[in-house]
Amino acid sequence: MNHQYKKLHHNTLKDTSDTKAERKTLSLSVAVVSVFLVLIFLLAGCTAFGPEPTVTPSATPEPTATALPTVGPQITPVPDVDETVRAYLDAWKLDDYAGMYNMLTSISRDAISLEDFTARYTSVNAEMALSTVEYEILSSLVRNAQSAQASYRLTLNSILVGDIQRDTIMSLSLEESDWRVQWSDELILPELAGGNTLWMERHVPSRANIYDRDGEPLVAYGEAVSVGIIPGRLDPENSLGFLEDLQWLTGLHPGTIQAMYADFPFGVDWYLPLGEALRSQVERFYSVDPLYDDGLLYMYPYEGRYYFNNGIAPQTVGYVSLIQAEEVDDYLRKGFRRDEMVGRQGIEYWGEQYLTGNRGGSLYVLGPDSEVVTQLADVEAKPSLPVYTTLDADLQRAAQLMLSKYAGAVVVMEVDTGRVLAMASSPWFDPNAFNPNNYNSGYLLEDIYSPYGGNPLLNRATQGQYPLGSVFKIITMAAALESGLYTIESTYDCQYAFTEITDIAPRYDWTYEHCQDELATEGECKTEPSGMLTLPQGLMRSCNPWFWHIGLDLYRQGLTDAVSEMARGFGLGSLTGIQGVEEEAGQIPDPNEEIDAINNAIGQGDTLVTPLQVAQFIAALGNGGTIYQPQLIDQIGLQGEEPVYQFEPIITGELPISADTLEALQRAMVNVIENRRGTAYSVLGAYSSNITPFAGKTGTAETGLGESHAWFAGYTRRNRADKPDIAIVVVGEFAGEGSEVAAPIFRAVAQQYFEGRRNYLLPWESAVGVIALPEEETPTPEP
Repeated sequence: MNHQYKKLHHNTLKDTSDTKAERKTLSLSVAVVSVFLVLIFLLAGCTAFGPEPTVTPSATPEPTATALPTVGPQITPVPDVDETVRAYLDAWKLDDYAGMYNMLTSISRDAISLEDFTARYTSVNAEMALSTVEYEILSSLVRNAQSAQASYRLTLNSILVGDIQRDTIMSLSLEESDWRVQWSDELILPELAGGNTLWMERHVPSRANIYDRDGEPLVAYGEAVSVGIIPGRLDPENSLGFLEDLQWLTGLHPGTIQAMYADFPFGVDWYLPLGEALRSQVERFYSVDPLYDDGLLYMYPYEGRYYFNNGIAPQTVGYVSLIQAEEVDDYLRKGFRRDEMVGRQGIEYWGEQYLTGNRGGSLYVLGPDSEVVTQLADVEAKPSLPVYTTLDADLQRAAQLMLSKYAGAVVVMEVDTGRVLAMASSPWFDPNAFNPNNYNSGYLLEDIYSPYGGNPLLNRATQGQYPLGSVFKIITMAAALESGLYTIESTYDCQYAFTEITDIAPRYDWTYEHCQDELATEGECKTEPSGMLTLPQGLMRSCNPWFWHIGLDLYRQGLTDAVSEMARGFGLGSLTGIQGVEEEAGQIPDPNEEIDAINNAIGQGDTLVTPLQVAQFIAALGNGGTIYQPQLIDQIGLQGEEPVYQFEPIITGELPISADTLEALQRAMVNVIENRRGTAYSVLGAYSSNITPFAGKTGTAETGLGESHAWFAGYTRRNRADKPDIAIVVVGEFAGEGSEVAAPIFRAVAQQYFEGRRNYLLPWESAVGVIALPEEETPTPEP
């Protein structure tokens, strides 16, 4: 049996071997036939699908062997893991959470929505006060064809506690030929595993004070009282004593208070907010715990950042207000608490980094039960730094009162240093209005944001842009003298009309307009044309035709940009560089045609300047030609310690004029005031000759909207060692003529500065700082 099995097995093996040989032969035959058929097909295809071949007799070619391509396996390279890790972390650095989310695995995206993913990162950023994200990839490893891991060092910089550094592992999966991130909370910080969260206890120093140049506080923390009355309950016959008490409380003159409720209907119970006072002062005579209410006078205590005198230079000092809901995340990330008040304007905004100090914090990890798991960092806060301004509080208060009747601005600047001593803007506002604990807040904010309130938040001294009018003639005179076409002996016959451009209607001098007004009111013309004038006399008389002629002549002589280039050389059309407040650059256009040239020559057309720019070049005229950068900040730092900033004059350039031209301008500006024919003589002449010598220029800038803007710009010439000479610039919006409105304010500012008080009444005042009723106003004498 075994023998038979072996024989059968041997035969089977033999049969199998024969079969394999036959199959091998058969396969080879099939392969040869297949190749032959493919070649026939290809040759046939050339005939079937190509053009008909051209048959030409030729020798039969020798057959050649055709090499077929070798077909092997296709290998897809694995993507670079580091590239994906970098892209993910770079997106975090850019706060590109949508981009990060798109790099997650599908499982991760199913587990967390984009909104929740974004919220997870933004909440960490805000809680940590995260400033920057930095990383370093340490290693990466492809574990198999579908998964990888990368190790990286993460450095999260917090504004409050500095660097938090951790080594972290990122797991990735291959999906659709790209590495995708397997997301977990540990990718932010390893300590956040298991549903842990971060909590920062913020250490915030008290906000520092802002002072004037002599250390008088302009704003500080204080316990205050809001003051208001119901005028309808006031006995008109016995009101004087009560109003005088209110003056002691609020600093408001009785006449000013009366004017505030003059339009109230008799007998109505309307509340009138009067302002705020320090609680310590009020409690000398009144009890305000919890409040004071006698049916007529109401006083409500509150505390917070207190702006003295209802705001000294409010647009310059600025104000603080609560962080708004839409700002919370941004401010948390900057290190603030969500309930803080932050700077919104002026020095309060500009000086935030000094006034709020170096904040610190304690960073904790909290478990899902909100209990502390561990502390990651602890940094103490450092004191905030007070800011001392260059402002003179008394001068500033006085300048604000002088602008009570008109919108406009006053700028006072030392001619030899650039220190800004006063920067008044009207209308102004009470910065205490932004404290929600102040009972008067709602009433005051309504006035601030009223469409009829004149936009009191605008700092007209630095942001108000106006045509300069005849003050600009100083620059046109400089351009004329520097051109070589004119000298101080050049003359022009100044008549009522200017007709040198024949295809436009005649232009008229201010003397003609005065004449027409006199004819209408008095029946006769008293103001004659100025007649033949030298160039300096033209400035003294502010003769429009003279300066129209100069602008036109320079344009026709090919010196088309002479006036505009001179204006730019005086600093117009550019920012002054002042720190602490917002400012605008204005504009100085080049003329495109003759009418532009004559408009520009008298500061009209498209010419726009700010009062601060004018103060800068007026100061340069007064000091001999040096242009100083205006400055508001005198010192930053704690008393007794090295200040982080100390005032030093900054020279930004020189007026682009010769010494002879400078002297000619100065003499002409003196004559504007001291010569009997000068446009400011009636207001300033006697005072300049006998008390404080001035040099300056009047300006009346047309607006096309009714009344003109009133300008006066000048400087003092007392040369006192204890009182540096100053440049003073005044503009009154839609106020009329510069000689009638701005020049009187100029004089009042000068008296306040040099004498520490003023008794000179402005034409519209019944008492210092009190606007008179129309019948009580004193007209300004004609020049």
